[in-house]
Amino acid sequence: MGVFFLNIKIDSRKVKKGDIFVAIGNGHNYIVDAFRNGASKVIIEKGKVGHNIIKVRDTRVYLANYLKEKYYNKINDLKLIGVTGTNGKTTTAYLIYEALNKAKIKCAYIGTIGFYLNDKVRDLENTTPEILDIYEMLLEAIENNVKFVVMEVSSHALSTNRVLGLEFDYAIFTNLTEEHLDYHKNMHNYFKCKKKLFKQIKEDGLGIINIDDKYGKRIKLKNKITISKIKGNYILNDYSLDDKTKFILNNKKYETKLKGLYNIYNMINVIILLDELGIKNKYKIIKNLDIAPGRMEIINYKKSFVIIDYAHTPDAVLNIIKAVKDFAKSKIYVIIGCGGNRDKFKRPIMAKIASENSDLVILTSDNPRDEDAIDIINDMIKGIDKDNYQIVVNRKDAIRKGMQLLENDDILLVLGKGHEKYQIIGKDKIFFDDKIEIKKCIRR
Repeated sequence: MGVFFLNIKIDSRKVKKGDIFVAIGNGHNYIVDAFRNGASKVIIEKGKVGHNIIKVRDTRVYLANYLKEKYYNKINDLKLIGVTGTNGKTTTAYLIYEALNKAKIKCAYIGTIGFYLNDKVRDLENTTPEILDIYEMLLEAIENNVKFVVMEVSSHALSTNRVLGLEFDYAIFTNLTEEHLDYHKNMHNYFKCKKKLFKQIKEDGLGIINIDDKYGKRIKLKNKITISKIKGNYILNDYSLDDKTKFILNNKKYETKLKGLYNIYNMINVIILLDELGIKNKYKIIKNLDIAPGRMEIINYKKSFVIIDYAHTPDAVLNIIKAVKDFAKSKIYVIIGCGGNRDKFKRPIMAKIASENSDLVILTSDNPRDEDAIDIINDMIKGIDKDNYQIVVNRKDAIRKGMQLLENDDILLVLGKGHEKYQIIGKDKIFFDDKIEIKKCIRR
């Protein structure tokens, strides 16, 4: 399994003799290093032109166009599936990856939890990597006889041309709720970015749209399949969320290991794809699919449950707690924090949702980055009207405290980090894994 080294780079440290170096963002500070490492020419969008230095309006657009011209013919046989939305991207994409492989159709996954071929290949820094990294992964997929690649496509990636030039066979819209408004400023801009994916569908491609979401209704496409409880191509007729999750879709019965109504919607996207590909044993496949790492991951503890989930938006927090309420027999405790240097608007909203829908909330740190963790927690407290919360700033101590509270049939939700194996404090990325800390508590 090889890693592909293309003749164009965006990291000056990776430049080899004869490569083109494209300066993206602070890459403009490393032009001298790129030439020192052997760059044949450098592409810039600011600064002075000179010998072998070419100025363009947008270096990311230049990069995407170059890659498409030079390398797209090598990946053209891949079927690309793009998944976008605020919540459900990772679960939907990972379920598709699992389902297609169970159906003996080789599929790769690119997204929040990493790059997967037959298994996990490596972690990724962003949900949707830079276009250069995507091409390297797509070429690696081709080398491994992969037929489909399912990819999470974030609004940041769409707004910064990180998937520019890619043509999708299928594009899936899960939902849109408040998130990243520090970046997009308002929901109109946020939605506008998400819609870009659907302009990159192939002429004979297909959009799969949840029209129970008000933004989904506004996506206009020539070729699309719609999902709804009321009126759509795929209608969710009924469902039950007891010990086993069962649902009826277009008058056909399904069962899944996944919990919660929102996960039924995620699973419907998988069913549609299996139908489109003519997969015969879809009922068995759906029944046996497992949740993505760090997404409603359940750990048994004595006669209680600890559930790890990546929920880090108001809607995701509400969905996970509502899903747990459907099978909870006793108390629900929630450990939650918010990231620093990110959307401050959602902090009190998330805390309010956690407080109003659980017995006790433990407010703790997430990735505080350059902010003081206690300042972030104070922002969260502004949304809480009840007195059912405690502050335990250290996340390890918060998990230990939550575990100590558990009695028979109680549930502890550890939210916000999911699969992540680090905490970002200041400029430092420190190893930290919720799952490991939980297991340490169990072993005590």
